Amino acid sequence: MIESSSIKPGFAVVGCGKVGTALTKFLLDKGYRPVGFASRTLASARRLANLAKNDRFSESPWQITANAQIVFITTPDGAIEATCNAIAQNQGFSPGAIVLHCSGALSSTILKSAADAGAFVGSMHPLQSFASTEIRENPFFQIVISLEGHPRAVEASRMMSMDLGAVCMEIQTRAKMLYHAAAVVASNYLVTLMDLAFGLVEPAGIARSEALKAMAPLIHGTLANIEKVGIPEALTGPIARGDSQIVARHLEQIQDRAPGLLELYKTLGRHTVPIALAKKSLSTQAALELEKLLR
Repeated sequence: MIESSSIKPGFAVVGCGKVGTALTKFLLDKGYRPVGFASRTLASARRLANLAKNDRFSESPWQITANAQIVFITTPDGAIEATCNAIAQNQGFSPGAIVLHCSGALSSTILKSAADAGAFVGSMHPLQSFASTEIRENPFFQIVISLEGHPRAVEASRMMSMDLGAVCMEIQTRAKMLYHAAAVVASNYLVTLMDLAFGLVEPAGIARSEALKAMAPLIHGTLANIEKVGIPEALTGPIARGDSQIVARHLEQIQDRAPGLLELYKTLGRHTVPIALAKKSLSTQAALELEKLLR
Protein backbone atom coordinates (compact mmCIF):
# COMPACT_ATOMS: atom_id res chain seq x y z
CA MET A 1 0.00 0.00 0.00
CA ILE A 2 1.26 3.49 -0.86
CA GLU A 3 1.14 6.05 1.91
CA SER A 4 1.87 9.76 1.86
CA SER A 5 5.62 10.07 2.40
CA SER A 6 8.65 12.05 1.26
CA ILE A 7 10.11 8.71 0.16
CA LYS A 8 8.80 7.85 -3.29
CA PRO A 9 7.54 4.31 -3.88
CA GLY A 10 9.43 1.68 -5.84
CA PHE A 11 8.20 0.84 -9.32
CA ALA A 12 8.68 -1.96 -11.83
CA VAL A 13 8.14 -1.70 -15.57
CA VAL A 14 6.94 -4.64 -17.66
CA GLY A 15 7.30 -3.73 -21.32
CA CYS A 16 10.37 -1.60 -22.01
CA GLY A 17 9.28 0.26 -25.13
CA LYS A 18 8.56 3.94 -25.70
CA VAL A 19 6.03 4.56 -22.91
CA GLY A 20 7.85 2.40 -20.37
CA THR A 21 11.09 4.23 -21.14
CA ALA A 22 9.49 7.68 -20.80
CA LEU A 23 7.86 6.80 -17.48
CA THR A 24 11.10 5.37 -16.14
CA LYS A 25 13.27 8.31 -17.14
CA PHE A 26 11.02 11.02 -15.71
CA LEU A 27 9.81 9.17 -12.61
CA LEU A 28 13.49 8.65 -11.77
CA ASP A 29 14.01 12.39 -12.11
CA LYS A 30 11.23 12.88 -9.52
CA GLY A 31 12.75 10.49 -7.00
CA TYR A 32 10.78 7.29 -7.64
CA ARG A 33 12.85 4.17 -7.03
CA PRO A 34 13.34 1.53 -9.76
CA VAL A 35 12.76 -2.05 -8.60
CA GLY A 36 13.30 -3.84 -11.90
CA PHE A 37 12.48 -4.15 -15.58
CA ALA A 38 11.06 -6.93 -17.73
CA SER A 39 10.43 -7.19 -21.43
CA ARG A 40 9.77 -9.77 -24.12
CA THR A 41 13.41 -9.41 -25.17
CA LEU A 42 16.16 -9.37 -22.57
CA ALA A 43 18.06 -6.69 -24.52
CA SER A 44 15.18 -4.21 -24.07
CA ALA A 45 14.93 -4.91 -20.35
CA ARG A 46 18.72 -4.56 -19.97
CA ARG A 47 18.74 -1.25 -21.88
CA LEU A 48 16.14 0.29 -19.57
CA ALA A 49 17.77 -1.14 -16.45
CA ASN A 50 21.06 0.43 -17.54
CA LEU A 51 19.31 3.77 -18.05
CA ALA A 52 17.93 3.48 -14.51
CA LYS A 53 21.31 2.30 -13.11
CA ASN A 54 19.55 -0.84 -11.89
CA ASP A 55 20.80 -4.41 -12.12
CA ARG A 56 17.44 -6.24 -12.02
CA PHE A 57 16.04 -7.15 -15.44
CA SER A 58 14.42 -10.26 -16.83
CA GLU A 59 12.30 -11.81 -19.56
CA SER A 60 10.06 -13.21 -16.78
CA PRO A 61 8.16 -10.25 -15.31
CA TRP A 62 7.15 -11.95 -12.05
CA GLN A 63 10.82 -12.09 -11.13
CA ILE A 64 10.96 -8.30 -10.87
CA THR A 65 7.39 -7.29 -9.89
CA ALA A 66 6.90 -9.13 -6.59
CA ASN A 67 8.60 -6.45 -4.45
CA ALA A 68 7.31 -3.41 -6.36
CA GLN A 69 4.81 -1.04 -4.81
CA ILE A 70 3.83 0.12 -8.31
CA VAL A 71 3.82 -2.12 -11.38
CA PHE A 72 3.46 -0.60 -14.84
CA ILE A 73 2.41 -3.01 -17.59
CA THR A 74 3.38 -1.04 -20.69
CA THR A 75 3.30 -3.83 -23.25
CA PRO A 76 1.31 -3.45 -26.50
CA ASP A 77 -2.44 -3.46 -25.80
CA GLY A 78 -2.95 -6.99 -27.09
CA ALA A 79 -0.48 -8.39 -24.56
CA ILE A 80 -1.56 -6.55 -21.39
CA GLU A 81 -4.13 -9.03 -20.09
CA ALA A 82 -2.04 -12.13 -20.83
CA THR A 83 1.01 -10.52 -19.21
CA CYS A 84 -0.98 -9.61 -16.12
CA ASN A 85 -2.39 -13.15 -15.91
CA ALA A 86 1.09 -14.68 -16.18
CA ILE A 87 2.43 -12.48 -13.38
CA ALA A 88 -0.55 -13.34 -11.16
CA GLN A 89 -0.18 -17.07 -11.85
CA ASN A 90 3.44 -16.86 -10.71
CA GLN A 91 2.60 -14.90 -7.52
CA GLY A 92 4.22 -11.80 -8.91
CA PHE A 93 1.94 -9.19 -7.30
CA SER A 94 2.26 -8.27 -3.64
CA PRO A 95 -1.00 -7.55 -1.77
CA GLY A 96 -1.69 -3.82 -1.77
CA ALA A 97 0.50 -3.11 -4.80
CA ILE A 98 -0.71 -0.65 -7.43
CA VAL A 99 -0.90 -2.26 -10.88
CA LEU A 100 -1.41 0.05 -13.85
CA HIS A 101 -1.49 -0.12 -17.61
CA CYS A 102 -1.18 2.83 -19.98
CA SER A 103 -3.58 1.86 -22.77
CA GLY A 104 -5.92 4.53 -24.07
CA ALA A 105 -8.48 2.04 -25.32
CA LEU A 106 -8.61 -0.65 -22.63
CA SER A 107 -10.00 -0.23 -19.14
CA SER A 108 -8.57 -1.43 -15.86
CA THR A 109 -10.96 -4.39 -15.85
CA ILE A 110 -8.45 -6.38 -17.94
CA LEU A 111 -6.19 -6.41 -14.87
CA LYS A 112 -8.69 -8.58 -12.95
CA SER A 113 -6.13 -11.28 -12.15
CA ALA A 114 -3.99 -8.67 -10.35
CA ALA A 115 -7.02 -7.47 -8.40
CA ASP A 116 -7.81 -11.07 -7.47
CA ALA A 117 -4.25 -11.31 -6.12
CA GLY A 118 -4.89 -8.38 -3.78
CA ALA A 119 -3.52 -5.52 -5.88
CA PHE A 120 -5.32 -2.26 -6.65
CA VAL A 121 -5.67 -1.84 -10.40
CA GLY A 122 -6.12 1.12 -12.69
CA SER A 123 -5.15 2.71 -15.97
CA MET A 124 -3.01 5.81 -16.40
CA HIS A 125 -3.11 6.97 -20.01
CA PRO A 126 -0.98 9.92 -21.17
CA LEU A 127 -2.76 11.78 -23.97
CA GLN A 128 0.47 12.05 -25.93
CA SER A 129 2.23 10.32 -28.80
CA PHE A 130 5.58 8.65 -28.08
CA ALA A 131 7.71 8.40 -31.20
CA SER A 132 10.97 7.07 -29.81
CA THR A 133 12.78 5.65 -26.79
CA GLU A 134 15.32 8.46 -27.20
CA ILE A 135 13.68 11.17 -25.09
CA ARG A 136 15.26 14.39 -23.87
CA GLU A 137 12.40 16.65 -22.84
CA ASN A 138 9.61 15.62 -20.48
CA PRO A 139 6.73 14.41 -22.74
CA PHE A 140 4.30 14.45 -19.80
CA PHE A 141 4.70 18.14 -18.97
CA GLN A 142 1.35 19.97 -19.15
CA ILE A 143 -0.41 17.17 -21.04
CA VAL A 144 -3.56 15.39 -19.85
CA ILE A 145 -3.22 11.99 -18.21
CA SER A 146 -6.52 10.17 -17.85
CA LEU A 147 -7.09 7.98 -14.81
CA GLU A 148 -9.61 5.27 -13.96
CA GLY A 149 -9.83 2.21 -11.74
CA HIS A 150 -9.78 1.46 -8.02
CA PRO A 151 -9.69 4.67 -5.92
CA ARG A 152 -6.28 3.74 -4.47
CA ALA A 153 -4.86 3.16 -7.95
CA VAL A 154 -6.35 6.45 -9.14
CA GLU A 155 -4.85 8.33 -6.19
CA ALA A 156 -1.40 6.82 -6.75
CA SER A 157 -1.64 7.65 -10.46
CA ARG A 158 -2.69 11.19 -9.62
CA MET A 159 0.37 11.68 -7.41
CA MET A 160 2.71 10.41 -10.12
CA SER A 161 1.00 12.41 -12.87
CA MET A 162 1.30 15.61 -10.86
CA ASP A 163 4.96 14.85 -10.16
CA LEU A 164 5.46 14.42 -13.90
CA GLY A 165 3.93 17.87 -14.49
CA ALA A 166 0.74 16.60 -16.12
CA VAL A 167 -2.91 17.53 -15.68
CA CYS A 168 -5.14 14.71 -14.40
CA MET A 169 -8.63 13.84 -15.58
CA GLU A 170 -10.60 10.93 -14.10
CA ILE A 171 -12.83 9.08 -16.56
CA GLN A 172 -15.50 6.40 -16.22
CA THR A 173 -14.22 2.86 -16.51
CA ARG A 174 -17.22 1.67 -18.53
CA ALA A 175 -16.78 4.50 -21.07
CA LYS A 176 -13.03 4.13 -21.62
CA MET A 177 -13.46 3.12 -25.26
CA LEU A 178 -15.39 6.32 -26.02
CA TYR A 179 -12.53 8.32 -24.54
CA HIS A 180 -10.17 6.50 -26.87
CA ALA A 181 -12.47 7.10 -29.85
CA ALA A 182 -12.39 10.83 -29.05
CA ALA A 183 -8.60 10.78 -29.03
CA VAL A 184 -8.58 8.98 -32.39
CA VAL A 185 -10.84 11.66 -33.88
CA ALA A 186 -8.76 14.52 -32.44
CA SER A 187 -5.45 13.05 -33.60
CA ASN A 188 -5.80 10.48 -36.38
CA TYR A 189 -8.84 11.94 -38.08
CA LEU A 190 -7.32 15.40 -37.99
CA VAL A 191 -4.74 13.94 -40.37
CA THR A 192 -7.60 12.66 -42.52
CA LEU A 193 -9.26 16.07 -42.44
CA MET A 194 -6.05 17.76 -43.55
CA ASP A 195 -5.73 15.22 -46.35
CA LEU A 196 -9.24 16.19 -47.47
CA ALA A 197 -8.33 19.88 -47.46
CA PHE A 198 -5.10 19.27 -49.37
CA GLY A 199 -6.97 17.11 -51.88
CA LEU A 200 -9.45 19.92 -52.53
CA VAL A 201 -6.87 22.69 -52.86
CA GLU A 202 -4.63 20.72 -55.22
CA PRO A 203 -6.96 21.04 -58.27
CA ALA A 204 -7.07 24.78 -57.52
CA GLY A 205 -3.36 25.00 -58.27
CA ILE A 206 -1.71 24.77 -54.84
CA ALA A 207 0.65 21.79 -54.61
CA ARG A 208 0.26 19.45 -51.64
CA SER A 209 3.81 20.33 -50.62
CA GLU A 210 2.71 23.97 -50.22
CA ALA A 211 -0.77 23.33 -48.81
CA LEU A 212 0.20 23.22 -45.14
CA LYS A 213 2.14 26.46 -45.42
CA ALA A 214 -0.94 28.09 -46.96
CA MET A 215 -3.41 26.72 -44.41
CA ALA A 216 -1.36 26.67 -41.20
CA PRO A 217 -2.43 30.18 -40.05
CA LEU A 218 -6.08 29.22 -40.59
CA ILE A 219 -5.64 25.95 -38.68
CA HIS A 220 -3.86 27.58 -35.76
CA GLY A 221 -6.36 30.44 -35.69
CA THR A 222 -9.28 28.02 -35.53
CA LEU A 223 -7.69 26.06 -32.68
CA ALA A 224 -7.05 29.33 -30.83
CA ASN A 225 -10.68 30.37 -31.32
CA ILE A 226 -11.94 27.02 -29.99
CA GLU A 227 -9.73 27.47 -26.94
CA LYS A 228 -10.86 31.07 -26.47
CA VAL A 229 -14.62 30.95 -27.15
CA GLY A 230 -15.38 27.24 -27.47
CA ILE A 231 -17.67 25.32 -29.76
CA PRO A 232 -19.99 26.43 -31.35
CA GLU A 233 -18.86 30.08 -31.21
CA ALA A 234 -15.64 29.28 -33.07
CA LEU A 235 -17.58 28.08 -36.12
CA THR A 236 -17.38 30.35 -39.16
CA GLY A 237 -17.94 29.89 -42.89
CA PRO A 238 -20.86 29.28 -45.26
CA ILE A 239 -22.77 26.78 -43.11
CA ALA A 240 -22.52 29.06 -40.06
CA ARG A 241 -23.92 31.87 -42.27
CA GLY A 242 -26.56 29.69 -43.92
CA ASP A 243 -25.08 30.39 -47.35
CA SER A 244 -26.54 27.44 -49.26
CA GLN A 245 -25.53 28.92 -52.64
CA ILE A 246 -21.83 28.73 -51.77
CA VAL A 247 -22.22 25.19 -50.40
CA ALA A 248 -24.03 24.18 -53.60
CA ARG A 249 -21.18 25.55 -55.70
CA HIS A 250 -18.69 23.67 -53.51
CA LEU A 251 -20.55 20.45 -54.22
CA GLU A 252 -20.61 21.11 -57.97
CA GLN A 253 -16.87 21.82 -58.11
CA ILE A 254 -15.96 18.82 -55.95
CA GLN A 255 -18.16 16.56 -58.05
CA ASP A 256 -16.43 17.85 -61.17
CA ARG A 257 -12.81 18.02 -60.00
CA ALA A 258 -12.46 15.68 -56.96
CA PRO A 259 -15.49 13.35 -56.90
CA GLY A 260 -13.85 10.88 -54.53
CA LEU A 261 -13.93 13.52 -51.79
CA LEU A 262 -17.56 14.52 -52.21
CA GLU A 263 -19.16 12.13 -49.72
CA LEU A 264 -16.76 13.02 -46.92
CA TYR A 265 -17.34 16.73 -47.53
CA LYS A 266 -21.11 16.22 -47.40
CA THR A 267 -20.89 14.12 -44.24
CA LEU A 268 -18.85 16.76 -42.45
CA GLY A 269 -21.25 19.43 -43.66
CA ARG A 270 -24.28 17.55 -42.29
CA HIS A 271 -22.60 17.32 -38.88
CA THR A 272 -21.75 21.03 -38.98
CA VAL A 273 -25.37 22.19 -39.39
CA PRO A 274 -26.37 21.43 -35.75
CA ILE A 275 -23.29 23.31 -34.54
CA ALA A 276 -24.39 26.35 -36.53
CA LEU A 277 -27.87 26.05 -35.06
CA ALA A 278 -26.39 25.93 -31.57
CA LYS A 279 -24.45 29.11 -32.39
CA LYS A 280 -27.79 30.72 -33.33
CA SER A 281 -26.25 32.09 -36.52
CA LEU A 282 -28.44 29.85 -38.70
CA SER A 283 -32.21 29.95 -39.14
CA THR A 284 -34.28 26.78 -39.06
CA GLN A 285 -35.25 27.30 -42.69
CA ALA A 286 -31.65 27.74 -43.78
CA ALA A 287 -30.70 24.62 -41.82
CA LEU A 288 -33.36 22.60 -43.64
CA GLU A 289 -32.09 23.84 -47.01
CA LEU A 290 -28.51 22.90 -46.13
CA GLU A 291 -29.49 19.47 -44.83
CA LYS A 292 -31.38 18.77 -48.05
CA LEU A 293 -28.41 19.93 -50.12
CA LEU A 294 -25.94 17.81 -48.16
CA ARG A 295 -27.90 14.55 -48.19
